[in-house]
Amino acid sequence: MSNDPQEPLLLDHEYDGIQELDNKLPRWWVWLFYLTIIFSAIYLIYYHVAHAGDLQAAEYEKEMKAGAAVKNAAMSQFEAGIPNLQPSADATVIASGQVIYGKYCAPCHRTDGGGLVGPNLTDDYWIHGGKYADTVKVIWDGVPAKGMITWKAILKPEEINAVASYIYTLRGAKLATPGKLPENQQPAKPSGPSEFE
Repeated sequence: MSNDPQEPLLLDHEYDGIQELDNKLPRWWVWLFYLTIIFSAIYLIYYHVAHAGDLQAAEYEKEMKAGAAVKNAAMSQFEAGIPNLQPSADATVIASGQVIYGKYCAPCHRTDGGGLVGPNLTDDYWIHGGKYADTVKVIWDGVPAKGMITWKAILKPEEINAVASYIYTLRGAKLATPGKLPENQQPAKPSGPSEFE
């Protein structure tokens, strides 16, 4: 390698006719590299040796607990206010409730509310109470004994209010095809063993 500053900084060896250039790294790059080494040493001591800061897993757990506390407070506030709720008359809210109903409720209650596995929502006979707040409570808590799941873990409080408001508009609706009989008119189930048992 030549010491002449005018000549390119070529190394003495070559491979397949190609000479290697000995180009020094810029000083700013070298100092940046040194800074990353210093930073990594400080990071290692701070988080892994001294345990002064939370690692990612602990930080995640902390954030999840804070988020759960906020969620639980909002759910408790909504649940406490259920007895005072009134159905929304806002067309946008009802339309949103109709979309939610079509996605989650129609498979059991039919698109028009006439009832399939679940009860008819268009008649006046409601097992768990006919008030609007009763409807919201049934959606919120579900009725596991009857196969109705709780929706509070799936839907937001405003979505439950929207779907309950839409269901409220179905009461007394005239159905194109007859709906399921009201729950007080369902045929009695046989109490004894059948011939097939």
